[in-house]
Amino acid sequence: MSDTAGTRLDRQIAFLNEADKLKSTIRATELCDKSRYENSAEHSWHLTLYALVLADQAGPDVDINLVIKMLILHDLVEIDAGDNPIFGDHDIADMEAQEQAAADRIFGLLPADLRVELRTIWEEFEAAETPSAKFAKSLDRFQPPMQNLKSGGGSWTDFNVTEAQIHERVGAKINIGAPALWDYARDLIADFFAARPRL
Repeated sequence: MSDTAGTRLDRQIAFLNEADKLKSTIRATELCDKSRYENSAEHSWHLTLYALVLADQAGPDVDINLVIKMLILHDLVEIDAGDNPIFGDHDIADMEAQEQAAADRIFGLLPADLRVELRTIWEEFEAAETPSAKFAKSLDRFQPPMQNLKSGGGSWTDFNVTEAQIHERVGAKINIGAPALWDYARDLIADFFAARPRL
């Protein structure tokens, strides 16, 4: 079915209204001031700001405009699939299946051309094979530790996370697309755990 001007705009607005639901998806990461947990829409916005401000950390083949698009779209699937914290206990295959189904439904609200364009950007981020996607994924892993450090531990405390777990689950992924950011984070994380009282 071809999109008339009216139905095209109706579909664009329907998608935008649906995206508003991301504001109600609560994440496991606290705000820097510890006042509450952030929602996934705030996380996506903050990541786009990270990309803009930290563009100098990207490799020469990274397209920052594309990275920003990836980051504003990457968590839309959480409207249906919810947030799955990196230190949580969940079935990866089931999570991926839920996210693919969510992508089908949510991007399916759009007119055909936008559906293909935005879904392709989301898929590129998920695959994490291109320089831009690798950098975007690195930023997605870098932002939560920065907030946890500022909030006094945040989700690391909630999930009883060790420094070694952060290196394995977070650091390795940051290092792929933004090694200097991982060097920076690793030193701060080491200082945090060194100063933490032993229980």
